Amino acid sequence: MTETSIRIDGRAGRITLQRPDALNALTYDMVLAIEAALDAWREADIDLVVIDAEGERAFCSGGDISEMYASGTRGDYDYGRKFWRDEYRLNAKLFEYPKPVVSFLQGFTMGGGVGVGCHGSHRVVGESSQIAMPECGIGLVPDVGGSLMLTLAPGRLGEYLGVTSARMGAADAIYAGFADHFVPQDQWPTLVSKICATGDATLVEAAASPPPDGTLATVQPDIDTHFKGEDLGDIQRNLRAASDPFAKQALKAITRNAPLAMACTLQIVRRLRSATSIRQALDMEFRYTYRAMEQGDFIEGIRAAIIDRDRQPNWAHAAPDQVPPVDVANMLKPLKDAALNWENMS
Repeated sequence: MTETSIRIDGRAGRITLQRPDALNALTYDMVLAIEAALDAWREADIDLVVIDAEGERAFCSGGDISEMYASGTRGDYDYGRKFWRDEYRLNAKLFEYPKPVVSFLQGFTMGGGVGVGCHGSHRVVGESSQIAMPECGIGLVPDVGGSLMLTLAPGRLGEYLGVTSARMGAADAIYAGFADHFVPQDQWPTLVSKICATGDATLVEAAASPPPDGTLATVQPDIDTHFKGEDLGDIQRNLRAASDPFAKQALKAITRNAPLAMACTLQIVRRLRSATSIRQALDMEFRYTYRAMEQGDFIEGIRAAIIDRDRQPNWAHAAPDQVPPVDVANMLKPLKDAALNWENMS
């Protein structure tokens, strides 16, 4: 079986991720295949694109980072940089695509999965949907254009979701701007068939219904209070001073994640508040990911979470309040000749 099924079905271009045993984790070949399909369908006689995935557990759990780890531990950082460069080009094309893109996001949609599934025009979630940007847990920053979505979330929600890696069910994903419509999952096959037959993306909204209750809207005032600090140390102190269950849970999360990645995430989200293009977000993200293996905590994060699975990472900084501003500045300074070149990436 191929990793991705790409075909035309009626009035729709169809992309189906086919690695259910690997939670549809995104490989480099999948990135290139999806991009090639999108390029071919710009002028094709279709009305829209439908993206879905096989299996019940995940739409896409993230990028397949095993090769990045293997090459990075050898001191070869070029493969990871190439993967991210090409993946970010795909993310931009999805966000800017001239035809409707309808995605069906069951189960886990995380990291790289957000980059494929959450930049379209009609993003459908169901009962099992769990959406998150968990990169800080492995020493990265929310990327694949996710930083722009965090920036556009209400209040300080972007800071909270970015540094804690919190998961969102259907209602919360819609509230935060990562999804558009809730449709019960038993209705998805019929809806997909109708969309493909007619090429009518408005059928998604017509099929939507209210999702089960979420939690983010309720705790938004707490998020705005605790996550308004100037830096990561301020946020940690705010959470320590609070006694409510939400603050305790958030404090536990930021104590677990990589301090440097969290500090940089805060800076990225705040720098992008005036952004007008996903390309600005991807440019900023690439500054960090380009350096992540050589200068950051990415290799150690993958070792602890995926390779050895000891969940005991030895981060470069001992605590959230011990990240010097100069370290953040060094990770996010312009890349000059190595920066993304959009003229050569179309």
